[in-house]
Amino acid sequence: MSVQIDTDTLLRLISQLKLRGGTQDISEAITSAIELWLREQAGLAKGSDPANLRGYQWKSLFLPDGTELRSWSYGEHNYARVVGDQIIHQGQPITPNQFAQKFARSFRNAWMDISVRRPEDKQFIIADRLRREQATPPRAPAPAEPSLPQLMAALQAQLQAQQPTPPVPAPAPAPTRDTTPGEGWTLPERRKFRFRLEDVAFE
Repeated sequence: MSVQIDTDTLLRLISQLKLRGGTQDISEAITSAIELWLREQAGLAKGSDPANLRGYQWKSLFLPDGTELRSWSYGEHNYARVVGDQIIHQGQPITPNQFAQKFARSFRNAWMDISVRRPEDKQFIIADRLRREQATPPRAPAPAEPSLPQLMAALQAQLQAQQPTPPVPAPAPAPTRDTTPGEGWTLPERRKFRFRLEDVAFE
């Protein structure tokens, strides 16, 4: 299969390969460029063409070309559509707030009143929900499954924790006291009276 490449692009590619040095295989360089482009395309929303991406930027929420807006008012739905870079209702450009207030007899919050269906959506979704989902940080990836060595180490640690601990040896008994009375311990008390120092001082 042959692929047509613009002459200027091919010459720039050859020049870049010469500057880089090393392998100068043009087919390999073209294959790498196509793989890089495919990786970038995988991260884009379905139906979006970055070369011609048009739509309406509603504060933090981007509504691509072809998005439908729906508002409920007094028993009927009212519709608008994103065409190019504008929201069009009944042939006239309009803002989301103007669209929400147009059929209301009181003030309405456009985020809570308008439902949105983008080209990749299957049903209408409240605009406030889309805004909150966009503001929510992505979830952390699930932890990887533990490997066999990790499982074995955890099992061994668990088995060691379940083994009975060796009995603690009882403390050695304290040495018994020698209660044999010493010399003079059994003599009678000689003191017959008790005196206070105050009484002795005044005698």
